[in-house]
Amino acid sequence: MLRQVASSAAQVREARRAAEEAGVGVLAEDGRPRAIVVVGMGGSGISGDVLAAVCGTGCAVPVTTVRGYRLPGWVGAADLVIAVSCSGRTEETLDVAAEAARRGCRLLFVGGEGSPLAELAAMTRGVFVPVRSVGQPRATLWGLTVPVLLAARALGLADVPDAVLESTATRLEDVAHRCRPSSEPFVNPAKRIALDLAGDVPLVWGSSALAATAAYRLCCQLNENAKYPGVFGEVPEAQHNQVMAFDGHFARGRVSSSEDPDDFFRDRSDDPEHGLHLVLLRDADEHPQVRKRCEASAELARGRGVAVTEIAAEGEHPLERIATLIALSDYVTVYLAIALGVDPTPVPAIQELKARIA
Repeated sequence: MLRQVASSAAQVREARRAAEEAGVGVLAEDGRPRAIVVVGMGGSGISGDVLAAVCGTGCAVPVTTVRGYRLPGWVGAADLVIAVSCSGRTEETLDVAAEAARRGCRLLFVGGEGSPLAELAAMTRGVFVPVRSVGQPRATLWGLTVPVLLAARALGLADVPDAVLESTATRLEDVAHRCRPSSEPFVNPAKRIALDLAGDVPLVWGSSALAATAAYRLCCQLNENAKYPGVFGEVPEAQHNQVMAFDGHFARGRVSSSEDPDDFFRDRSDDPEHGLHLVLLRDADEHPQVRKRCEASAELARGRGVAVTEIAAEGEHPLERIATLIALSDYVTVYLAIALGVDPTPVPAIQELKARIA
């Protein structure tokens, strides 16, 4: 899994070539769609969230992600439906993509070559971008996402020039270098955060829509890689509900008010029980009030004995910022799995569930 996560930069470059060779630019021939609907599950579905985050709130058309078996009733011939499935065999995605074809939607397919998804693309004459899986679908995020971004670029909805794709790949390489297995915890940020989280219940909050997408991804990766719980939230919404957990059962047994809450190297091995851990994913582009809310939340948490970890986005472009947040988070979850003695690659509960409903 570490090798798969380390392939992120290569995925960006390879997916860019694959999308161009597949001719995603032809999607612009019919003009701008009324809406973009990305259909996908798990690690494939989050490509739609990344697209929405990169396009931003100023996007000229709505971008939504459908996770499930049903296409919303409003979706029709004026809309672009992008079906994303790493394996090309995801049943929910195939069902919704087939329904989109029946409604006459404009179609783009991203997924495994020679798969049922590829066959559906051929039957409906939709654009198909083949993706080479690096192992697990959740580890092929950038191979699945870049074609979606380039489709939006062709439509004039996403400002993602080739130079930004390359700078993003370079930043992903830098994160991989800092988080390499041979790097010790005191200089490896992912190992350090993983060790801090072990035994705690993470509340993962994003400080913007972009950071919230990365926070959701972190929780999903905690589930699949480390087989570990994680509670997702976005500021300011989380401060209207989740913040009350600071006063609840899981906030007990932590650092007392007489101790220094900023002492990073405090010995927690004698804690009678573990508790909440607030993880703040901070974007460089935050609303001023959100910035205040994040700072106040961190102070509030520490004052109640809740550990706090902050992860800052790097770069200027939205794609760079979300990529760095996701990359570091991915490494954190793999190292947490290793620290807990868990194999991050297999997902037996998912496979058993699929078998039960087959």
